[in-house]
Amino acid sequence: VFQKWVNREISNFDYLMQLNTMAGRTYNDLAQYPVFPWILRDYTSEELDLNNPAVFRDLSKPIVLSCIYKYFLFRYENFEDPLGMIDKFHYGTHYSNAAGVMHYLIRVEPFTTLHIQLQSGRFDCADRQFHSIPATWQALMDNPNDVKELIPEFFYFPEFLENQNGFNLGQLQMSKEVVNDVVLPKWAHSPEDFIYKHRKALESEYVSAHLHEWIDLIFGYKQRGPAAVEALNVFYYCTYEGAVDLDALTDEKERKALEGMINNFGQTPCQL
Repeated sequence: VFQKWVNREISNFDYLMQLNTMAGRTYNDLAQYPVFPWILRDYTSEELDLNNPAVFRDLSKPIVLSCIYKYFLFRYENFEDPLGMIDKFHYGTHYSNAAGVMHYLIRVEPFTTLHIQLQSGRFDCADRQFHSIPATWQALMDNPNDVKELIPEFFYFPEFLENQNGFNLGQLQMSKEVVNDVVLPKWAHSPEDFIYKHRKALESEYVSAHLHEWIDLIFGYKQRGPAAVEALNVFYYCTYEGAVDLDALTDEKERKALEGMINNFGQTPCQL
């Protein structure tokens, strides 16, 4: 697969899908849903210029590092678990989990129903919902506790950006704006146009030249160990495969609690 990608016989999208599959990610499991990168950082221009490197996100770093590098360094270096059970980490949340998938796909069944079940029978408050692509990107830049990457649908499925089922998603507190279809970047004139341009960005020369850097962080050698520490890419211990031996736990309640935590918190893909 790698050779085919290098020879440009398969697209960046197909290569990422194959890596996700090899690492145990699947559409059939919300806790291990395929993970894709944010690739752009320009969601405000009238036109999207894919020949300008400045419109792209730095794929060599975890998503939030662009702005608050020192915060995570400080957290890692000063963390100590008094019981000595929890390893140091940079991020207390994860870039891919079930709640994040439902967050993005809230307008499409069965994810709408799953979201409502997660929120005890109602929609989450409008301000916390996925209502705007520019606002979601800005929130990532402003909030050190949000490190969500994307899902494959951002590159092929315009319907998830439209409230075709007419769900009542509430209104934003400050602006009183009703949450309906997802607000798109200025350079996208429709959901189809957004998907077309976003996919074009994924297949661009810039991304083709730098995608391996993100792959190293998520699937490769910078995923764990000293290389991960150096790259500021260490997540909470129980997100890693093999970090917890569930079979060794004799207390049923403790086991169930840890299983729930692993399922809800997010899981780092198997290292390739």
